[in-house]
Amino acid sequence: MDLDIKWERKEGILIAALAGRIDGNNADVLQETLEFGIGTEDRALILDFERVTFISSAGLRVGVIIAWKFKEPGKRFGVCALADPVRGVINVSGFDQIIDVYESRAEAIEAFKCN
Repeated sequence: MDLDIKWERKEGILIAALAGRIDGNNADVLQETLEFGIGTEDRALILDFERVTFISSAGLRVGVIIAWKFKEPGKRFGVCALADPVRGVINVSGFDQIIDVYESRAEAIEAFKCN
């Protein structure tokens, strides 16, 4: 799949640390894995992109689909720790206008704790 996911819960927040490429070859598997990993009790999800080297439009689509699962009041979703090439794609696509983007995991956790 050229993509690895490590799950962690910290201070009541579900974190999926992704590593590798996100593209049309693995976007469906990523979506299924994320949907399976999210519990009904999870109120917040951070996708940590620190080790993501590439994201295509298929990967952005997965991000939007997962974000919609956290649109209810009291739920939060965001991405963090974008490498420059991934940040460029997210900025050019306008993804950063609809999804909360944080510089670091710590910043995202702090923002989520405040709400």
